[in-house]
Amino acid sequence: MDPALLLLSLWLLAGTVTPQAPGTADSCPERLLGDERRGSCPRPCKADGDCGAKRQCLCDGQCGLSCVAPGRVCPWPLTPGGNSTARLLSPTHSFSALLEVRCNPGFTLPSGLDAIIRRCQGDRRWSGDEPICTEAYCLPPQKVEEGYVVAVQKTEYEVGFDIHYLCKKNFLLDGPQRITCLANGTWSAAPPNCRARCLIPAGRSRIVIGGEKRWPFDVTDAMVPHGENVMFYCKHPDKQCSFTATRMCFDGKLQAPDCYLEPAWVQYMLYPHRLVSEIDACTPGDVQ
Repeated sequence: MDPALLLLSLWLLAGTVTPQAPGTADSCPERLLGDERRGSCPRPCKADGDCGAKRQCLCDGQCGLSCVAPGRVCPWPLTPGGNSTARLLSPTHSFSALLEVRCNPGFTLPSGLDAIIRRCQGDRRWSGDEPICTEAYCLPPQKVEEGYVVAVQKTEYEVGFDIHYLCKKNFLLDGPQRITCLANGTWSAAPPNCRARCLIPAGRSRIVIGGEKRWPFDVTDAMVPHGENVMFYCKHPDKQCSFTATRMCFDGKLQAPDCYLEPAWVQYMLYPHRLVSEIDACTPGDVQ
């Protein structure tokens, strides 16, 4: 159980188990009526004088203020559970004592938690139902196209088991590199994707990648990885200047902006200095 959640549970229980003195009934829950979750509740009361010599008017959880013998004890030690262990959180197992029941590693409660807190009630029983811890295992996660699962292949994975992912050459991992089987039977995250590189849709014009102006043929395989931004040069429709438009590679797809025109072969070979990527850049006012 998460430490913060355990402290919260203890705090909530503490509000219902502390012996109440007369005049402090406001801090004790209303007494249950009708279909009670407990088998029985002690006699209701408002002060010690309502209970006789051997009992006190104490807050008994959902039974509210009741006549309880403070020396009453709940069964201890408990019969060992096959999938759980119990330990007292109080010095004794008498009325209002707290008990932690924790599932063994690899097991969990239906709620997804691995521990609960129970309280010794006035009827000599521990509060709540008997916890049932069952295996929390995870089914094999989805396969990743163009990737590898670095783990032993199983039909079921125990809680805490890690699966690692790798992508094939020329593919980039998009998502977690490791996922873990959680106590509630789910994985800590969805499997990643292996994203493909993109072919640069330009050949006779320089482009900007990573802040550097380059010819596409100077880039390895004329391709960029998934997630990379590529700046293309476009010509102003009315002026002899250029501006840039950015597009991002996403899983093998990179489309040039509509304003980009691939230079003709003659212009590229005979007049390279006139290429749009080589002329002066437009001023900010020109492209507004």
